[in-house]
Amino acid sequence: MFKPLDPLLHSQLRLAIMSLLIGLESAEFNFLLEETGASKGNLSIQLKKLEKAKYIRIEKSFRNNYPLTTVSITQTGIDAFERYVEDIKKYLER
Repeated sequence: MFKPLDPLLHSQLRLAIMSLLIGLESAEFNFLLEETGASKGNLSIQLKKLEKAKYIRIEKSFRNNYPLTTVSITQTGIDAFERYVEDIKKYLER
């Protein structure tokens, strides 16, 4: 029997965000924007969903008087991502 996939990660943009963050200590909003090709609004919405689930941490600050948003993955996010990868592998093995 196939395990249900994490619906939060089973979204192309949220999965892309998590895939980028899994190998980084943190990433700036503009980096995620460029790498994913998402619109600012859509990226913001998806980041909020991941933050609400405690998969990521969002920090807001300023650099040279400009707003700076930095995102990092949490241990909860790492665990969820690793489970998702293992679950998807089981789909591909069948």
